[in-house]
Amino acid sequence: MNYKDDVEALDALAQAYRDLRQEIGKVIVGQDEVVKSVLISLFCDGHSLLVGVPGLAKTLLVNTISKVLDLQFNRIQFTPDLMPTDITGAEIMDEHRNFTFSKGPLFTNILLADEINRTPPKTQAALLEAMQERSVTVGGVSYKLPKPFLVLATQNPIEQEGTYPLPEAQLDRFMFNIVLDYPTYEQEVQIVKNTTSGQKAELKGVVSAEQIVFFQQLIRKIHIADNVLEYAVGLTNKTRPGTAMATDKVNSYISWGAGPRASQFLVLGAKCHAAINGKYSPDKSDVQAVAPYILRHRVVRNYKAEAEGITIEQIIQSLF
Repeated sequence: MNYKDDVEALDALAQAYRDLRQEIGKVIVGQDEVVKSVLISLFCDGHSLLVGVPGLAKTLLVNTISKVLDLQFNRIQFTPDLMPTDITGAEIMDEHRNFTFSKGPLFTNILLADEINRTPPKTQAALLEAMQERSVTVGGVSYKLPKPFLVLATQNPIEQEGTYPLPEAQLDRFMFNIVLDYPTYEQEVQIVKNTTSGQKAELKGVVSAEQIVFFQQLIRKIHIADNVLEYAVGLTNKTRPGTAMATDKVNSYISWGAGPRASQFLVLGAKCHAAINGKYSPDKSDVQAVAPYILRHRVVRNYKAEAEGITIEQIIQSLF
């Protein structure tokens, strides 16, 4: 990328984000916070968990984002009989009796892992290993995944029968936990108009894979003031019951707090949130903007909180 300096590069990132939002808006009605969060996780080189009931256009959203980013997109429908090799690929024998590696659907830029909690832990672990290591090992040989590599996994929050919930240690691999809600009445009218007519929006690629990798490196170079970094780490520490910084609400309602990875993601997310809003350094408001998505799946409520109807969101807001 030919930019004079990092300031010009950050301006280009903010413009690219605005262009992406405008292009995505041709297909996706509403869901502004969801789109913003997915793009932040992409620019931070993190993965996201999308939680919502069926029919909220999760697949359409991911497909649309992959088109405007000019990236390769694959979708895996997770089922109870899915094996690790079904997603990673396997060695197969060719006509010359030589074994060659046939790549699975993991080898893509954006992967939609649909209903990740419907598949057994062995297959979940294969996906989560690829998310962490950015590579797949088959037959003792390691194969690098393409860059950028973003996993967007979906979960249905209602149906829990016959599912395999992700343990907390594996949930921690996801940067964001993004909750999709129902559209408003006006938005739903617009959605139905758009989807029941013969018109189709023409999408154009706005950002290339090379630019995304450049922006991911740029985000890490953004300066953050010590007091903002300490505020982010302090937020994470406040979620841990029984520690010096824990609040009364946390001690009463939380059984397990967030780990150090939450602090890292808070800083990265705040940097990106500042950049897409035209700022060259994040402040505390940027940390607060991304905190619910980062802490939501890393903080575990106890039975008292559930009995009293205290939500994770209420506890996170109390930390501010």
